[in-house]
Parts: sequence; C-alpha cells; structure tokens
Amino acid sequence: MDTATLSFGLIAFFLSAFLKGITGLGFSTICLGILTIFIDIKTAIPLVLIPSLSSNVLVMVSAQRFWDAVRRFHLIYITLIPGVVMGLWLLCRLDSTIARTCLGGVLLLYGIWGLLNLHHRIAVRQERRLAVPVGYLNGVVNGVTGSQVMPLLPYLLALRLDKDVFVQTVNLSFTISSLIMIIGVSGMAYLNWPLAGASAFGIVPVAVGIWLVSKDRQVTPDTVFRRLVLGMLVVLGLAVVLNT
Repeated sequence: MDTATLSFGLIAFFLSAFLKGITGLGFSTICLGILTIFIDIKTAIPLVLIPSLSSNVLVMVSAQRFWDAVRRFHLIYITLIPGVVMGLWLLCRLDSTIARTCLGGVLLLYGIWGLLNLHHRIAVRQERRLAVPVGYLNGVVNGVTGSQVMPLLPYLLALRLDKDVFVQTVNLSFTISSLIMIIGVSGMAYLNWPLAGASAFGIVPVAVGIWLVSKDRQVTPDTVFRRLVLGMLVVLGLAVVLNT
C-alpha cells in the first residue's frame, strides 16, 4: 500500500471508531463504507479485521452477562460460522464490483432501517425459530461484504434485550465473525504480512477515537447526530453502488 492509501485508511479507522463510540453503529460497517470508495473491497475487508476484532474484544471484556448471551444465543453463534465460510466462498468467486454493490446495498438497508426506526417486536416463541436463519444469513452477508450488522442487529433489537445482554451478544457475534474472517482471508491469500501490519497499526487510531469519546461519556448521544450518521451511511451506500 502506498503512503496516501495507508494514510486514508488510518483516518477512516479513527473516524469509524469515533462514530461507533458516539452512535453505537458497527465499526466495520462504517469503515468499509468509507474505504471501499477508494480501495478494492477485497483489500478493504482484511484491512479492517484486526482493528475491528480488537475493539470488539475490549467491549466484550468490559461488558457483563457473557454466559447469559452464550446460553440464549448459542444457535446464532453456531450457525454464524458456516454462514461466514459460505460468504467467503462467494467473495472469492465474485467479481469485486458485485461484492461492492452488495456492501452498498447493506449500507443503504441499514441506514434506511435506522432512520425509519423500524424496531418491531419479536415474540418469545419466534425467537428460537428465527435464530438459525438470522445467524446463518448474518454470516453470509459478513463474508461477502465485511459488514456484521444485518440482519443480526434488527433481530436483537426486536427482542428488547437487557442492555448488558445486548452489548455482550452483539460483540461476541462480531468477535466470532472476525476470527473466522481472519482465518478465511488468510487462507485465500487476501491477508498478507504487509496488509496485516497496516491493519494491526490501525489499532492505534481506533484506540484514540474510542478514548476521545470515553472522555464525554456523561453526555447523552444526540439523536440528531445519530440520524446524521445514519444518513451518511445511506450516502456512502449510494456512493459505493454508483462507483461500481
């Protein structure tokens, strides 16, 4: 990677970590939306994996209710793994433009869903029935696009979970996905040592971004700002689709 591309990547890491800290939106989803405008998606996906994994592990360690999340959502974690494998298999065979279009579609869908605040409620009797397709589909989407939020996030929000269980469940899912992705992209030769070094160095701007947000924890995130970020995701999704 040339200096300009690396610098752009580090700025994208910092912005994504900062925005995630304020809005709670997925780091990978925001970062990939920015990166893939200028970088090929098959380079961008492995580039975000290590910073994403580190941020997820930090949140997971600090959160509580780990075993509650495992017991209740083990079907999602189990079916997530073959889903990611399938998604990576598709990524390896798909043209980069198709994968970019899929990512743009996910960004658009996530942004519109958030703006419309479509938080439906799922009955307890439906929770277990939906866990397998949600886990598998989330893995497939993750493998193809690098984004970890759809359809998992709408599903979990519809369950009206306790905050600690929700945070633990989401970050445990993201951590498992990131680990499988790292193994997969390494086996597919998408993640080489120079790219891994650049990705690992991305932990620094991610840590700075999260630290800056943590200094203002007492201030409740502005809903208007959250809508602006969601709107930005819609714009990024359109930009990714139109640039394919």
